[in-house]
This record gives sequence, C-alpha cells and structure tokens, in this order.
Amino acid sequence: MSRKKAIVLGFMGACPIAGVIWQHVHYIVGLKRLGYEVYYIEDTANWPYNPVTYEVSENYTYAADLLTRLAEQFDFKDHWAFVARFKNPIESAGLPFAQVTQLYRESEITLNICGSHDLNDELLETPCFVYVESDPGVEQIKIDLKDEETMAYLGKHHFLFTFGENIGKADFPVPTNGLTWYPTRQPVVTDFWHDPASPPEGAVMTSICNWSTSGLKDVEWRGERYLWSKSLEFLKFVEAPKLSGENFELAVNMKKPEERALFEKSGWRLSDPNAISIDWNLYNKYIRSSKGEYTVAKDQYVRLNTGWFSDRTACYLASGRPAITQETGFTKFYGGKKEGLFAFSSMDEMVESVREINKDYKLHSQRAAELAKEHFEAEVVLKSMLDKINL
Repeated sequence: MSRKKAIVLGFMGACPIAGVIWQHVHYIVGLKRLGYEVYYIEDTANWPYNPVTYEVSENYTYAADLLTRLAEQFDFKDHWAFVARFKNPIESAGLPFAQVTQLYRESEITLNICGSHDLNDELLETPCFVYVESDPGVEQIKIDLKDEETMAYLGKHHFLFTFGENIGKADFPVPTNGLTWYPTRQPVVTDFWHDPASPPEGAVMTSICNWSTSGLKDVEWRGERYLWSKSLEFLKFVEAPKLSGENFELAVNMKKPEERALFEKSGWRLSDPNAISIDWNLYNKYIRSSKGEYTVAKDQYVRLNTGWFSDRTACYLASGRPAITQETGFTKFYGGKKEGLFAFSSMDEMVESVREINKDYKLHSQRAAELAKEHFEAEVVLKSMLDKINL
C-alpha cells in the first residue's frame, strides 16, 4: 500500500545555516517516522546564499550539493528538489520540475515552514496548505494594521500554525482579527542530540545567535516599536558572568569593537560562529560539548508575551544540557518547575538559576532530556499538528 505524501517547503538550500538546516531536518524525519513519504522542496525566485564565498548569486550549485548530502545523511534521497524559478526557463536540481508540480497536487499536506515560500499557481493546487509561523507577533500586528499583502498571503493557506502558544489567548495583547492560529512547537528528533555522557571537562554555558538583526522584521504597533533582535536583550544582561560567577560563551558575529570590548570586559567568551554555522554536524557537536545554554529572546517575543520557545534551546535540552532562557510566557505550558529549564525576567532570577543548576547538575541534566522528549519530540509535536487538522 502506498504511503501518504507530505511536502516540507523550506529554505535550507538558499540559506544554508546550521540552525536553519536542523529546523527543517526535524520536520522531514519526524514526518517520515509518522509513516509519511516525505519530500523536501525549495521552489524559489530568489538567488541562494553561499556561506563559503559570502555571495548571493544565481549559481545554485552549493545549494544543490548541500541538499544532496543532507538527503544522503537523513534518508530522503530522491525525495528533494531545488527549483530555480529565477532561471528562464525554470531549472531544477534533484527531482524534475514536472514531478514537483505533480507532487503539489498529490500531497496530503504541504508545510510552508517559516512562511518561507513565494506562492505560485502550481503550489496553490496542494489540497492542504499549512503555514508554520516562526516569528509570532509580526504577522498578527500586520493583520491588525490591515496590511493587504500579509492578509492575501496568509489567506492562501488552509491552516495557520504558530510557535507563539499564547496567540489568541488573553495573555497576548494583539487581536487575531478572526483568524484561527493553532499553537505548535518546534519539533526536535531527540535521538539526534541525546548524549548520556557528562559534558567534557571545562565545558561552559554557551549559545549561538545572530547579533544585530533589527530592521529586518521590526514592527510598530500602537505607538511602540518591537524589535526582531536579541542584541539589546543581551546588553541588558551583559554583566551575567560577573554577577553569577559562571563562564558564558557566545558564538556570535559581533562586529562593533565597542560591543565586543564591553562583553569581554564583563567576562564573556566570544567565539567565531562561522564554522558551526556552515557545518550542521559541528553545530550539533558544539551544543553537546556545552555545559548548558544561557540565552535571551528577541524583544518582540518577550514584550508581546508570545509563548515562543527556541528550537536551538530544545536541542540543548535534548542533549541533556540544562538551559537558562528569557521568559516569553512559555512557562504556562512547561518549564515552570525550574528543573532542567529555567526562565528569567531579571538578573536576580538568572543568577539564582545558575546556582540551582550547579547545586545538582546531574539532576538538571536528566530533567532537561526528559522535558525535551515530553514536549518537543518531533513525532509528538507533528502528530498533534496533524490531529488539529484532522489528518
């Protein structure tokens, strides 16, 4: 009996950054484990980025080679395509373009991860088109501001899902304007991360992030500006190492000399993120070689109380590495027991979290892995999503 087909639409070839790659891989593998025949498709009119040459161009060789290697490692060989709509005529690597358009019509479900895809007539023939929002707050504000482009784009999907679990609830200030947003979580295939060994000697609390991304998705709403950036949040807690007595390392491309000097003076280690950004296996190893994660959340997620949670932080948890992360409202659903996962809103709460982890690291390591398996396991998360839309 033939299996039902599912399509994961993404951008890990066009934006081949390790965090982006793992985000998509978890969907592909999770759906495969639920019994679907899964296809990964990038169907784009935008030129791809090459992280080795730092170029954006119409040459998609790097993207195609990367997807070939990923398909081999994660068992979706002959089930992927990179469709270059910027070529005339349209070109395709992996599956031929005609087969891609046929798959759109045959798939039981097509997931538009992070709303990454431009829409085209062939794609819109898919019978169950699902939008998965990664940046809660932005689209809701645009809809409330009557942004016609956003309304038209979202309106072409059959179901809307969001990582902001508070959206549509009293805790979230932005009205949904009649749209139904289903809550979901970022899925993680926990056995890709599980590490029963203790972290290596000298391991420290780490995190990986982009630095100043404000301006890309900043939004203004009711007289307030909400930033799509972590940099200002990190600056609020720059004295974290000094006040907690803990070593923190940040893999980040911090370009301003004055900011680097401030962080280094406050006791931070700053490491070059380029190698782990390009190599998804090295990214995995970096997380598993850490003592845990200390991080903040983007301004939008925090001030709008979205309930968002990071898939990278979930990977730390799955590795048995405790995490200390900024509160966004997620503790209403998990993480409120302060075992393995600690949410903070103040410096005092952050310092206390460090103390608690150091009191019984083994306990918090175990609880972190258990929490990841219970709340973020890909099969659990994706089955819940499919149940919500009666698939």
